[in-house]
Amino acid sequence: MHGPELRDIDFEKIKKMVFEICGIDLHSGKKELVKARLGKRLREGKFPSFKDYYEYVMTSEGAEELIMMIDSISTNLTSFFREETHFRRLHTIMPELLKNSEKASVGSRLHIWCAGCSTGEEAYTIAMTMKETTAKPFDLRIWATDISTKVLKKAVTGIYAEERIRKIPAELLKKYFAVGQGDWKGYYRVKDNLRASITFARFNLMDPPPAGDLFDVIFCRNVMIYFNKQTQSELVNRFYSRLRVGGYLFIGHSESLTGLPHSFKYIEPSVYCK
Repeated sequence: MHGPELRDIDFEKIKKMVFEICGIDLHSGKKELVKARLGKRLREGKFPSFKDYYEYVMTSEGAEELIMMIDSISTNLTSFFREETHFRRLHTIMPELLKNSEKASVGSRLHIWCAGCSTGEEAYTIAMTMKETTAKPFDLRIWATDISTKVLKKAVTGIYAEERIRKIPAELLKKYFAVGQGDWKGYYRVKDNLRASITFARFNLMDPPPAGDLFDVIFCRNVMIYFNKQTQSELVNRFYSRLRVGGYLFIGHSESLTGLPHSFKYIEPSVYCK
């Protein structure tokens, strides 16, 4: 059973809508991916065609399905301590970040934005790294955001199968994770001592971040590769405006700000400073 055909005209409409809503650039090479991922939504909602599905998500009645559609289209690949050099860098800049926050009269408080947090591994890794770097008491606040409600639900539960936590050093696993028992054997749950510093929230990177404290660090890794140059440029400059002077931006190892107009100072590949 092949399901409904995704006609070029319908693909173009879906592509335009996804770009306008969340900046994801679905070029022609993504047509089969869109067909496969949305085909499941069509079957579950009993939509006879992609045309009918598109027309439904464009109505106010289809608002919830529109969120499900974006969930299906967005890619969420992550792991604990992924691109590990970034966490080593975070460890070394910690004293400098604390000094900056004290100068800014916010006391020993560090505010970090983990943009595109997916199922939570990155946010929890940031929290572990920060907590392990200094014995000095400080207030850590991590705002972890994603456009997908599906991955955020998993992030909030903080429960991970054994194969997902293999890169976590044994002493950190013992300190920050509870071992599952009974029906939960083979799973690990994040303890409250780590969870307390993180707020997970649905947020569209095309929207301006809420007003409030400036961030000391922004992680936005392996997200911009889905955007075109114009959208990347707008996002990078938005990040710049929301960082404290001396704050850092971390992007994915396969990403670069080369060719984008920006005011960041280059530190090393995929690491920039305001």
